[in-house]
Amino acid sequence: MDPELVSPDGKNSKAVQCQRCDSTVLLPGAAQYARRELFLPSMRKKTALGDGSSPDGDILHDHWLVEDMYTFENVGFTKDVGKIKFLICADCEIGPIGWHCLDDKKTFYVALDRVKHE
Repeated sequence: MDPELVSPDGKNSKAVQCQRCDSTVLLPGAAQYARRELFLPSMRKKTALGDGSSPDGDILHDHWLVEDMYTFENVGFTKDVGKIKFLICADCEIGPIGWHCLDDKKTFYVALDRVKHE
């Protein structure tokens, strides 16, 4: 994790953007840094994410935690996969860039490895 990405108060110091289309996902200071072990399927188009198959993916640990979905500038969601919705770029629909459990309405995780920071 790059220390330049986290402000002294633990928030994102730079804008969070889609790696593919540069769409802004979060403005600076909008999310809190959090460490949590989460599995995210490999990056692909939205239509391939919601099919319930057992995808390849990564276990990621560094995330931006957002507690209100209206904090996002630009984010989309996949269909439910069990009790999980994956976060995708709303413009190009590539993802998942993050993870949300339907049991907890106030936790949305965006993986630092799945976005870029400007």
